[in-house]
Formats: sequence, C-alpha cells, structure tokens
Amino acid sequence: MTQNTTTPPLIAQAPLAVTAAALRSGKLNLLNYIKRVCDRVDAVDGQIQSFLPEAERRARLKREAEALAARYPTPEGRPPLYGMLIGVKDIYRVDGFPTKAGSALPPELFAGKEAACVRKLRDAGALVLGKTVSTEFAYFEPGPTRNPHNPAHTPGGSSSGSAAAAAAGLSSLTIGSQTIASVIRPASFCGVVGFKSSYGRIDPAGVIHVAQSLDHVGLFTQDVQGMKLAASILCKRWRAVKVKSMPTLGVPDGPYLAQAAPAALQAFEAHINRLEGAGYTVDRVSLFDDIAEIKAAHLALMAGEAAQVHRDWFAQHEALYRPRTKELIRTGQGISAETMEKSRANQTLLRQLLESVMEVAGIDLWIAPAASGPAPAGIASTGDPAMSFPWTNAGLPNIALPAGKIGGLPFGLQLAGAFNQDENVLEWAGPIAELLVKPPKPSTRVHEEWGEEI
Repeated sequence: MTQNTTTPPLIAQAPLAVTAAALRSGKLNLLNYIKRVCDRVDAVDGQIQSFLPEAERRARLKREAEALAARYPTPEGRPPLYGMLIGVKDIYRVDGFPTKAGSALPPELFAGKEAACVRKLRDAGALVLGKTVSTEFAYFEPGPTRNPHNPAHTPGGSSSGSAAAAAAGLSSLTIGSQTIASVIRPASFCGVVGFKSSYGRIDPAGVIHVAQSLDHVGLFTQDVQGMKLAASILCKRWRAVKVKSMPTLGVPDGPYLAQAAPAALQAFEAHINRLEGAGYTVDRVSLFDDIAEIKAAHLALMAGEAAQVHRDWFAQHEALYRPRTKELIRTGQGISAETMEKSRANQTLLRQLLESVMEVAGIDLWIAPAASGPAPAGIASTGDPAMSFPWTNAGLPNIALPAGKIGGLPFGLQLAGAFNQDENVLEWAGPIAELLVKPPKPSTRVHEEWGEEI
C-alpha cells in the first residue's frame, strides 16, 4: 500500500465568522476542530515558523476545550467566539505563557496582568492557540517567520507571525500591533485582511509598548466579515451603523503616493479604475507635501518613547539587545522632552487636517497602496513602512484588503476613515474587498483542507 506523502499547502482558508458559527451551533465538533488545527500546525508551521514552540500545546488545548464545553454544554448562550483558536503576538501578556517580545531578555522582566484584548477574547469564548512571532520589541529586527505565499520572502513585520498564521489558515484570528506599519504592511504582504483601530479604541493594556503615543492594537483575519466580528468584540463602545452604499474615496496624490513602487502604483490605478467603473466616486487630492516632516516627527517620537520604555531594561541588559533596537533606544535617549511634546501636538494637528479635508471635499475614506510593493525577498528586512506613516500618526482607523498579486506575491490596498469611525470603515470595506479580488466563497466551508460543509 502506497503511503500518501503529499505536502499540505501553506495557504488554506480558515474564515473566522463561518467557523465561529459552526462551533457555537455544534455543527463543528470542538475537539475535532482542536485536533485538526493542531495537526495543521504540526504539518506546516515548521516551514513558516509563525508560532513560538510549545511542547504540550495539543494536551493543553484539549483540557481547555473540555472545560469550555462543560461550561457551555448546549448552543444556547454560547459566546460569539466559542472555541475559536487565536494567535497572540508575543508582545502581549497572556496568562500561562512567557512574554519574550522577540528578544533574548529574561521573560520575567515582562511579567504582569494579562492583556486586556486577550482577556476580552477569552471572555468571548476564544482559546489561545499560541504566541506568534514578533520582531524584537516590535521594531525592525526580524524573527524567523516566512511568508506562506513564498517562504523565500518576508511576511513583513513587526506582526510577522500573526500575519503569516492568518494567511496559512492556522488561526482564523490573530492579534498584532502597529506603531508605524506593523499590521497593514504584513497584511498586504501575506494577502490577508489587517485592521488597525482608531488610537485607543481597543485597549492596549498589557502590551510591551514601543511608543505609547503611537501604538495601536491590530487584528488579522482572512475576510472582512470575520474582522467585523472581532472588532465588534474588542472595540470600545461598538455600535451598529447604517452607511451609504458607496462612500466617496479620496486618493492622496503627491509625494506620499509617489513612495510606492511603479508596479504597485500601476496595480493601484487599475483598482481605482475598477472601483470607478463599479460606480464609486474617486476624488484626487493633493496631500502630504510634508510627508518627510511627518515621518521625521513620527520616528523621533517613537525613538524618544521607546527609550523611556526600555530605560531600566536597557541599562541592565544592553548586551542582549540586537543592533537595530539598540540604535533606536540610543537615538531616543537624545530626543528632548520638548521635541516629543511637539510631535504629539502635531499628531492632533494632522488628524484635524485630514478630517477637515475630508469634510470639505466630501471624502468618506482615503484609499492608497497598503505597502510600497509586494514582500521583498529574504527575511533580513520586514519591508518599507512608508505607506502607513500618516494614518498611524493621526490615529485613524485603517484596514488593509487583499488586492491580487504582483509578480506572484500578494499586494493590498488600504482604507482609512475618520477618527473613531471604525464601524463605518468596516461596513464600507466589505463591498470594496469583493471588487478588488474575487476570492473563493468561504460561506459553507470552515476550512479548505477539511472539506467540511456547514
């Protein structure tokens, strides 16, 4: 008898909302789901390295699943994420797991209360599949994670493992973070949906900060439907909204847009034409002539606040830090309090400017390439963060949507909306995502490989 030695594909569908509904109803058995996900992690994550190793993962999850099932023996009253397996970037504290933040420092330094976003997801019924790989302290020193679409390329960073795990179908929902581009860029590189909430809209308590004035909690899913479910659980004061069917889209022409590579700009313009052909109004606005100044102020604030976060750890363990992180902290040690305060004030001014332009021009959403191009080769770099600076600096809600491929690698577009209008951004994102690509319908399959109809 010939043994089947077929290597499983590195990309697989794992839609959040569909799987969650199947688990809640009992149509998908919880213990079978746990086994199948663990089997897939064992089969493919050695090639991707999106999760940190855990020797007894399968046994732990079986115990936790049995306890959850005993707490909710019937579908009635089961929470929205009953039994869903989530991945958590290793800069968030998670009970039962060490926090290393992608570093060689002693994890005891980072011990503390479980992150608020993790606790909320657990309260909603989720189980933690594991910690996902982060670059060192969520900055530019990469970990071992590779892009599931082509392991010879970076998945982006700093939420490397979270983006890769979502793309590979290992976890239907993963948590990341963004200080410049650490959700939007890896989502683009890995061909998944990445969402960064308005600043502070998702509670960041329990995270190892890079820069508190700039850090955002972010999420990865495979589709917008799943992202809406996750955001409705995690965003403070979430509300149901009714939006007009077709928002007016604003293209920020000028030096900012010109940062994208020619192939990315060509793909972007093709999508703009497609959206206009579908009936969307697109207004082009000359914007961000001062993008160099925005980036410089952002980087100065980030370095200054990072030096404050790491003051005691760096004084004691400087030798354990990798070169690019050392450079960030040393640079930050020379940033004055006055410079940082001015940079914080400029964040508010930028947000006010963007929202004023939106109001005057009648723009509902900004649209731009999510990254300057597809994922570069190798894993020594996480890619160029240039396309995210203004939206992160202003703290606006921001979503990356898959938009096809360039040279065989995923490429995404991003949408940014007005501050605290996260609900509107997600409502508008769904139809736009469907126009950008025509994905296989995940409406009845909980996982592509399982072939299980729900």
